[in-house]
Amino acid sequence: MAAVEGHRVPQEALLDDEQAMLDKDPGGMLRATASSGAQVRESAALAAEANLGLLSDDGRPRAVVVAGIGTAGLTGSILATVAGPRCPVPVIGHRSAGVPGWVGAADVVIAVSASGRSPEALAAADAAARRGARLVAIGNPDSELQAMAERARAPFVPVPRRAPARASLWGLAVPVLLAGRHLGLVKVNEADLAETASRLDADAERCRPAAESFVNPAKSLALGLAGSIPIVWGSSPLATVAARRFADTLAANARYPVMAGALGEAGRGRVGLLDGPFGGLAESSRDIFADPDDEADITTRLRLVVMRDGGLNPEDEADEPVAVEERRADAVVALAERRGVRCDVVVAEGGSSLERLASLVAMPDFASIYLAMAHGLDPMAVPAIDEMKELSQPLPGQPLPEGLS
Repeated sequence: MAAVEGHRVPQEALLDDEQAMLDKDPGGMLRATASSGAQVRESAALAAEANLGLLSDDGRPRAVVVAGIGTAGLTGSILATVAGPRCPVPVIGHRSAGVPGWVGAADVVIAVSASGRSPEALAAADAAARRGARLVAIGNPDSELQAMAERARAPFVPVPRRAPARASLWGLAVPVLLAGRHLGLVKVNEADLAETASRLDADAERCRPAAESFVNPAKSLALGLAGSIPIVWGSSPLATVAARRFADTLAANARYPVMAGALGEAGRGRVGLLDGPFGGLAESSRDIFADPDDEADITTRLRLVVMRDGGLNPEDEADEPVAVEERRADAVVALAERRGVRCDVVVAEGGSSLERLASLVAMPDFASIYLAMAHGLDPMAVPAIDEMKELSQPLPGQPLPEGLS
């Protein structure tokens, strides 16, 4: 495989060879991602058995803290976004050990961990129990997190872990949303969950390995991103959650450096990247007499991905915020075009906020896997993650984080 400006040339033909792709995916990341619709159904059933209705007995809390790291931490952003700007109480994501100092008996802590043993979730569960806050725990059954919840007599939703946390987003997010429903924060109902699961199933079918690149949107997006520096911006709060999710999967699965955020933030300075050495400046300095097929002349460029939601939920908001966000999205796409920066637009579909979010997440999830495979990488096995966990373990005699000693 040839090297181009320090990175490996992707094997485009590999993506249209189904067996070759499956050989590059020994851990089954494609299969795990295709199970997203099933995750919604299974975790909804498990949450129904966990008696989350007990949360309604003590009324609405002062605040809700969703504690977790990585994909588990993203579930807090999903709850806050689906609840929307009219949510009656603050929803706060907490991604470090313990809980904020102000948390007390008037609050609810939702501790989330796919493995059931992450220090952040365990310390949060312990701190919540000690401070008298209501606790909900979500994670792997028969884990330390479940034991903590049982000691605190708190609801626990067992979500079996069959894949890395990043491939289990919907299994973790649905119980968080249903806990939020019982707390009076969101109006997610059974029809919303069924439509979301169906949407995820349909997108898995569109993005299946057997579908060739020219009809498979995930493969097309992966090939467009190959060899680039991706920037992913969301046009609305909901789309921004999807943008950050895509950045996470591109980094973990495909090992690509990514910048992600909201278009509003981009307009306050980051849009200047389009004029920089990887944007318009690279295009203006290109040798017009260079051979376009000469690999030595290939320059790493930005590749923009814009997630468009159409704005906030029209059922809850006036049209003006929607119009502002739509104009902003139109503007950044036009700016990229003027500077020769290629841009992909992913548009949300569906009725409920949850289904629209799913429509923005599903195809990019597959794209991150296909991009890894195009570079000959196993999207499941990420040695650096395992090594970091090993190196981060406390040495014998060292104190554990708060709540775990």
